[in-house]
Amino acid sequence: MSTITESVEVHVPVSTVYNQRTQLESFPEFMEGVQEIRQLDDTHTHWRTSIGGVTREFGATITEQHPEERVAWTSDSGPRHAGVITFHRIDDGVTRVTSQMDIDPEGFAENVADKAGLIARRVKGDLQRFKEFIERRGQETGGWRGDVQRPGR
Repeated sequence: MSTITESVEVHVPVSTVYNQRTQLESFPEFMEGVQEIRQLDDTHTHWRTSIGGVTREFGATITEQHPEERVAWTSDSGPRHAGVITFHRIDDGVTRVTSQMDIDPEGFAENVADKAGLIARRVKGDLQRFKEFIERRGQETGGWRGDVQRPGR
């Protein structure tokens, strides 16, 4: 299992950044290899990715979500991974977005990519493209402000 942590400062308000990160359908516009994400209900999603010519589909569950603070998830099938995106208001127009992911690569190619740092570079690149996407737009494409409590809380 590898842990990857990356951050980026986005020059838009925290509410705008958070709202956009809840719009999973827009992820293919800034996440390399993500072809489609469907939100099935408040906590369940279905992903289709294509990385290095390998197409995978898997489910993931949003395990915790608090507006303008954090969104956490874990995979239900396919490659094992879990993570959390946190949102930190720096000032009225600047937000720090931090992504922390635990990934358990499957197969030879994914293990080589992980060891070579390619997965960490992809996460960093995805955050940078998200920054450019939302700063260029200046406003979110939508938003979901629901609150999901971690089980046992």
